[in-house]
Amino acid sequence: MQSWLDGNLAELITKHGVPAASVAVLAGGEVSAAAAGVLNLNTGVEATVDSVFQIGSITKLWTTTLIAQLVAEGKVELDRPVRAYLPEFKLADEDAAAAITIRQLLTHTSGFSGDAFTSTSRGDDAVELFVRDVLPGLAQDVQPGAGFSYNNAGYVVLGRIAEVLLGKPYHQLIRERIAVPLELEHVATIPDEALLYRAALGHVAPKPGDPLRAAPVWSLVHAMAPAGSLLAMTARDLLTFGRAYLDATLLDRATIDGLWEPQIDVPAIGGFAQHWGLGWMIFDVEGGRLYGHDGGTVGQSAFFRLVPDKGVAVALLTNGGSPGALYDDLVGHILRETAGVELPARPVPPTEPVEISPELVTGRYAGVLTQSTFTVEDGEFWVLDEAVGEEARVLIPEPRRTRLVALDDTRLIAAEPERGTHEVIAFRDPVDGRATYTFRGGRLTRRSN
Repeated sequence: MQSWLDGNLAELITKHGVPAASVAVLAGGEVSAAAAGVLNLNTGVEATVDSVFQIGSITKLWTTTLIAQLVAEGKVELDRPVRAYLPEFKLADEDAAAAITIRQLLTHTSGFSGDAFTSTSRGDDAVELFVRDVLPGLAQDVQPGAGFSYNNAGYVVLGRIAEVLLGKPYHQLIRERIAVPLELEHVATIPDEALLYRAALGHVAPKPGDPLRAAPVWSLVHAMAPAGSLLAMTARDLLTFGRAYLDATLLDRATIDGLWEPQIDVPAIGGFAQHWGLGWMIFDVEGGRLYGHDGGTVGQSAFFRLVPDKGVAVALLTNGGSPGALYDDLVGHILRETAGVELPARPVPPTEPVEISPELVTGRYAGVLTQSTFTVEDGEFWVLDEAVGEEARVLIPEPRRTRLVALDDTRLIAAEPERGTHEVIAFRDPVDGRATYTFRGGRLTRRSN
């Protein structure tokens, strides 16, 4: 595998417009690693296997590990309410706040709006202040346990529970309870630590088709650290974390098997997990089952997959361009050769027209982070995505208008690829012919008009 990576990685990142990538593979008991490209288009610093990239929401698996350790130590029970450990836990819906359990936070079934990227502090109190000041304003989209809706803020709550029970800030717990025991050499738990290493910067295109430029900030807000806003490392160190699950060194086998047990099925939108375990994404693919997570921050994307029955692990870290398409080509080949599994093809627009009711989809759907307006113009479907608030403009600097076509009678798909893939949007729970929610990027967003 090493010779294949050395011979193909640079060509693949060029093909997909990715400034830099780092990849590490465990197969047959051996580790292979490679890096190629430029970490920062402004400086021209080249990527090496010792370069650190942000892992984004893969951090949620580290938060899950902390909670699993607390369960093993008898400090947490998964089906007890959050308030058993965090009495100050409040949401806009008091009944929901009183009922939500640890398990529901881990499985993204708590039902409240979770994309509140609100800056509270750059210090050790950032998570505490988020729970105190931001959570009480977050509305309930669906009742706890009623369905899957990806929730970043839920993982901030889990991080805060770990802080309270263990008496230390989240970043310190990550280092002491995971990074140090695994002897990880290049891990930055806060932005200041990234300066100690050769660090990647994200790259973004303000509008589809624009050339990439350096991201305006290195990271998202500190308060979202347990959900994935800060943690950075090398692909090899992320691979070592994966190996700890394959070898059951941080947690015992029974605990790991429990985390990997499917808890809820996820609606089909393409390129996403079919099931969610406790923290873990679960993918059923031709030839086997994969476990892992994806991550995205400001211009950086990360992919992490385990095939436990084959002893295979793959970590891919990138800093812009079309990372999903790179994942398909690169990780698809790696998994095919090492584990005998085949990634599914991503959805593409149908070759023949498909009917979908305009009444079902048209309207405005407002979330904490974005507002999306679906319209029909001259027989064509369009969506206008706009940021809600200043913090959201880091992720959506300008309004985005995208043409859509029907994929089937409940889903639309982007007519043109963005960052190498076609986004799929599902329309859920219609009342009088009009959808109540969109399901997009794993999130339920309620109609607001």
